[in-house]
Amino acid sequence: MNPQVSIIMGSTSDLPVMKKAAEFLNSMQIPFEMLALSAHRTPEEVADFAHNASGRGVKVIIAGAGMAAALPGVIAAITALPVIGVPLSATLQGEDALLSIAQMPPGIPVATTGIDGAMNAGVLATRILALADTALASRYDSWRDSLGKKIVKANEDLKEIKYDFKVN
Repeated sequence: MNPQVSIIMGSTSDLPVMKKAAEFLNSMQIPFEMLALSAHRTPEEVADFAHNASGRGVKVIIAGAGMAAALPGVIAAITALPVIGVPLSATLQGEDALLSIAQMPPGIPVATTGIDGAMNAGVLATRILALADTALASRYDSWRDSLGKKIVKANEDLKEIKYDFKVN
């Protein structure tokens, strides 16, 4: 089984955030890989990965980065695959990483989630893959339908909470 999605992080210290993408992809039954690669500490390995990802069957890359947050942009500069950047809150509450990932030069786009938004990166990768996979689209649609059901249930649960001046 070849990975369809690559989850890349600068170091394993990013795993507590990036595993949310892995958990979502796993729940959608999408083959993925997880790698630690650093744009600054292992630039040759990053280049090799980006040059060869498509040939290995990868269709979408999720790259988490904090601080200078170069990793998603470097990968996007090398591959034509869609890259989803996840800014990590390593410093400055992640605002530095968000701006570094979102402010790419023309022609080198990186889709960007919110700070620490790895789950949304997994959701976006799923939506991209579902365009060409009807079974995956069905699984995704079922999951999306469940989101509304959770809110309906939450409202029912809130009715049980009593206060003297609560009117619903």
